[in-house]
Amino acid sequence: MTVLTDRPAGPLSRNTAVEDEVLGRLRDLCDVGGLRGLAATIDDLVGFVRDDLAAVEEGLAALSTGDTLVGEAGASLVHLGGKRLRPLCVVLASRVGSPRASAVRDIAVAAELVHNATLLHDDVVDHADRRRGRPTARVELGNAASIFAGDYLLIEALHRVRRAAVPGVMEGLLETIAEMIRAESLQLENRGSLDASEDLYFEVARGKSAALFSWALGAGALSGGASPELCRALRAYGESIGVAFQLIDDLLDLVGHHSNTGKTLFSDLSEGKITYPLIVALDREPALADTIRAIAAEATPSWGADGLALGHSGPNGDGAANGHPGGANGACRERERVLEAMVRYNVEATCRDLAASYMDEGIEALAKVPDGAARRALTVVARASVLRER
Repeated sequence: MTVLTDRPAGPLSRNTAVEDEVLGRLRDLCDVGGLRGLAATIDDLVGFVRDDLAAVEEGLAALSTGDTLVGEAGASLVHLGGKRLRPLCVVLASRVGSPRASAVRDIAVAAELVHNATLLHDDVVDHADRRRGRPTARVELGNAASIFAGDYLLIEALHRVRRAAVPGVMEGLLETIAEMIRAESLQLENRGSLDASEDLYFEVARGKSAALFSWALGAGALSGGASPELCRALRAYGESIGVAFQLIDDLLDLVGHHSNTGKTLFSDLSEGKITYPLIVALDREPALADTIRAIAAEATPSWGADGLALGHSGPNGDGAANGHPGGANGACRERERVLEAMVRYNVEATCRDLAASYMDEGIEALAKVPDGAARRALTVVARASVLRER
């Protein structure tokens, strides 16, 4: 397996932090999920990509604010950290070939910047209050700053991809951003509707989440000079784990713990989004519709023509400040009814099983990738995406 060579020798200053934040989390997920064999391979993965991820972190840390409000809003979210799975995917895919370190770093940083840009935009559209355990940029600095900060991060991402100068990567990113916008538009058109179908849900999931994972894997492979066949296989892997990741993300919005997810629970429903777990629950108990509709109405009683929330309950979206008949207690009871129904119909198991099937599809796509550390590491990432609790 080729080792990146155009980097100074010796460990980078942020190696330990990167290992703890990204690779250590993967190890814990595998260990808790009963995948001790995979957990053991994380130790090899640490040495395999540590310097690359450290370079990515340094690139993100160096993101300039330009001493502007917009720059501050964009950089603040990036510097809060995160899972960094998209940069990890870029790095691992690049190792299938013979990568150039500077190009890999720029593409990996770009993947994370695009992801953060979408979060900044989403928080405005969704009227969200918390992100990664902190108040969102729109709460602290205003909606306009959050929107322009997202635009700023997108431009920074495009600059880095242009600098990487890997044929096909810029074109792929532009197509991916267009696909993400189409998916956002589709979700916006169906906001607040309880008639959302599984087909619609997965169309949005592929466009909003899986598309960026797929691009990250394909761009990483291109940066390493991988063959068209390998690039297609890695993109297919990326799409599959991207859908699996979104399924678990939507599940954790309902059954997770805010200290893990960093977000207010039931936030998707409060934002008018009917996700797969709720689609399953409604299918098995249609009478739940009134309860689900009431929860959505507590936080966002009406939506403007542009899809933006016109009203909001309060800083934590608990419904107490919006005239709910039962106050905060009534809101809690409604959430409890939904959670009880999810337990009654094994919705969590259904979601995790479906995510696992997408994970299996992704791992199957890796069959075309030569056996080695990169392929084994990508297998770990796929399995961890289903086991995660945050």
